[in-house]
Amino acid sequence: MDDSEWLDDAEQRDWRSFVEGSALLLELRDRRLRRHHNLSLADFEILVRLSEAPEGRLRMAELAELSYYSRSRLSHTVARLEARRLVQRGNDDEDKRGVVASLTETGRAVLVKAAMDNVRTVREHFIDLLSPSELEAIGRAFRTVAAKVRQSAE
Repeated sequence: MDDSEWLDDAEQRDWRSFVEGSALLLELRDRRLRRHHNLSLADFEILVRLSEAPEGRLRMAELAELSYYSRSRLSHTVARLEARRLVQRGNDDEDKRGVVASLTETGRAVLVKAAMDNVRTVREHFIDLLSPSELEAIGRAFRTVAAKVRQSAE
């Protein structure tokens, strides 16, 4: 690696700030969701994705894609949610080989309470700390990052 590829001091500072800030915010959200709602951040994300889907249902493969988890990790997480009656799995009506996860009414009720607390955490520790132009710049930057990472994964 030649010297031009290393991060300069400013790049290193900003990169480390991003890594530290995002890790701390994710950990805070996870800790609060666990403490107040007995949900991990992964559980919460799956419930959110299901709540946004038509009829609160998604094929497991589609849910894995949307929630950024491997199929095996997703399967374990959904099994835990199913044991708590927050989600139920069943056969896909259109493709009998496929499995669909559905948000239950209990799951929806838990999600509504958890989402209200989560939004307060996100506002207090992220949104309200930034100007609208800073927030817009971060959103634009990470849409670019996400697109590049998705493209690289193909």
